[in-house]
Amino acid sequence: MTPKKLLVTGAAGFIGTRFVASCRARGIDVIAVDCAEHFPARSEHSTIDYGEILDRDVLLEKIQANTLPPLAGIVHLGACTDTTEMRVDYLTKLNLEYSKTLWSYAAKHRLFFVYASSAATYGDGAFGYVDDEALIPKLQPLNPYGESKQAFDLWVLAQERAGLHPPAWSGFKFFNVYGYGERHKGKMSSVVIQAFDQICTTGKTRLFRSHRAGIADGHQSRDFIYVEDVVQVLHFALETPLARGIYNLGTGHARTFLDLVRAVFAALGKPEQIDFVDTPEAIRERYQYFTEASMQRLRDAGYRTPFTSLEDGVRAYVAELQKNS
Repeated sequence: MTPKKLLVTGAAGFIGTRFVASCRARGIDVIAVDCAEHFPARSEHSTIDYGEILDRDVLLEKIQANTLPPLAGIVHLGACTDTTEMRVDYLTKLNLEYSKTLWSYAAKHRLFFVYASSAATYGDGAFGYVDDEALIPKLQPLNPYGESKQAFDLWVLAQERAGLHPPAWSGFKFFNVYGYGERHKGKMSSVVIQAFDQICTTGKTRLFRSHRAGIADGHQSRDFIYVEDVVQVLHFALETPLARGIYNLGTGHARTFLDLVRAVFAALGKPEQIDFVDTPEAIRERYQYFTEASMQRLRDAGYRTPFTSLEDGVRAYVAELQKNS
């Protein structure tokens, strides 16, 4: 009997590629789904063996025609992740309707389903960063991207209440993920790679100035999580499997952007030189000054592996960037 394959969407993306590579290393066969032109276009991913590749639009055709082969499960990482995207119809199509189609297929065919939500759903953090599902309807994202992710989380919970759900499912609110393989994201890539490029070119880097009283320049904070930790949690969700639920996925510890770029300078062995620039007015009102994931629910669900420290993660990432420059 031919082994069933794991369907992975967003497979040519940052987290998707790292997850597919981990599956191949574990001997897990995958069907890698993304826009077909993305696979050869991203030089950082040129050494990845994706296994079977399927264009995103062809996947939807196969679902409609019910011609997909038997699957082991679906890991849905595909989305428009541009937090500055303002086209609501575009985000609705890619981040909501596409996700609904995959969930419904998993429910119908009794497949494990794991998907990427986002910490952007928390908005300004007025209700904290606790992954209590009772709070989800109250959250107010700050941009259309976060709203699209919020809409799917709410739809998923409504489907579950109606009894229309996969046998095991979990969603993860990714916080600030960094690591090798994100260069194609451009302006949406992490501050780590942007600082690396700036320091290697000019010897210094830039950070946004604080525009909020009581918060010093560079002390805006995020929960930065190394991509390899994200990959490990996704495997945990599948292998356990997690029965159901929407979980945070960060480290549980906020760190400042100063901490982040100082780790890059240290990894490069270069003296710190930081310029502060105004946060662009177009995003200033929607800018998050603090995020920190409450990780208790995932710990209570059995995930015990420690998360990589910021300094260790940045050091490993910078080493990869140097090796592949």
